[in-house]
Amino acid sequence: MPELTRRRALTAAAALTAAAGTQTLLAPGASAAGRSHGGALEPFDEVYKGRRIQGRPTGMDGMDGMDGMAGTGGGHHHGHGTGYAVFVDGVELHVMRNADGSWISVVSHYAPVAGPRAAARAAVDELQGAALLPFPAN
Repeated sequence: MPELTRRRALTAAAALTAAAGTQTLLAPGASAAGRSHGGALEPFDEVYKGRRIQGRPTGMDGMDGMDGMAGTGGGHHHGHGTGYAVFVDGVELHVMRNADGSWISVVSHYAPVAGPRAAARAAVDELQGAALLPFPAN
């Protein structure tokens, strides 16, 4: 049996580290174990850090916006086809579901979260008290 040298030990450690890094790159959804991949999402309506956040599945009946919400007229493409609309203080927060089941918003685009409620909370955190401005629909 060959003697274990420092070179062989470092080579083995480097190979294990590279294999672990490759596994992480190939399976990024592993960190999203609790994320939903297509089940029905429940509506929510809560106050988070003094801001009212709401979300609900959007129906195919043409009813855009939340009941009693100002500034949520027709023509909006809620959730970029996700079938879910999110609002912060009555203003639509555009959200999008990623292929791995995580969610992002127009405010926290580079920080995926587990669901639309978490996206709304992340947006409130990122806004730091500033008002969410309406995002123009194309």
